[in-house]
Amino acid sequence: MSTSVTRPRTEAKPKTERPKAYKVILLNDDYTPREFVVMVLRAIFRMTTDQAMAVMLTAHQRGVCVVAVYTREIAETKATQAIEMAAREGYPLMFTTEPEE
Repeated sequence: MSTSVTRPRTEAKPKTERPKAYKVILLNDDYTPREFVVMVLRAIFRMTTDQAMAVMLTAHQRGVCVVAVYTREIAETKATQAIEMAAREGYPLMFTTEPEE
């Protein structure tokens, strides 16, 4: 008879990482009316009127403003939706995405 002790094998647990965050950035332009920018921010990014006004004014004064931070897929989808909404109305409103550092 064997006197060896058997130990249960420990399995390596895979490490799950949080998805990388991406910023949606509003770029200022001199052609899109402020009211339309606020409307887009409210519709696509679900902001209150006050939040949308603050983001729009920051972009107007500084040239760019971070609108929100999401996972890559959501950030790209929202940026595309906002650009398409503006294009349908004939405005050159532009949003970009970039990784958050």
